[in-house]
Amino acid sequence: MKISTKGRYGLKAMMDIAIYTSCESIALKSISERQNISEKYLEQIFSALRKNGLVISKKGAQGGYSLANHPSKITVGDILRVLEGDLDVVDWEESMKDDILEKCIYDNIWKKLNISIASIVDLITLEDLVEQYNKSKGIEYMYYI
Repeated sequence: MKISTKGRYGLKAMMDIAIYTSCESIALKSISERQNISEKYLEQIFSALRKNGLVISKKGAQGGYSLANHPSKITVGDILRVLEGDLDVVDWEESMKDDILEKCIYDNIWKKLNISIASIVDLITLEDLVEQYNKSKGIEYMYYI
């Protein structure tokens, strides 16, 4: 499995929104300029993200996109599955069921890889990535009680 530019750019763009949004929508032009991604390509990416309920679009002069949920509720897996489809390295095919060698390989390698990939991408949220990004930039938040 190889993640395409669509998946990589989509993840960057979703992080951009999570980092730079407050309560307003962000225009694709702003994301395009900050992330050096073609605005036309972002339109295709955001069309899929909107149709699958990960972002909300707002039309008009103050329009743009915002996250449909809090960054803690959106996982890397959610984003990649919308943009890349199934993340499995090898799919189980019904024709494999009678081939003992093929089943052995699938059960001991491909199935375990598929489960590992899914567990990683479904564990990491946009919020986690934003926190790591802010730490790498030296931005730490102080919470007072």
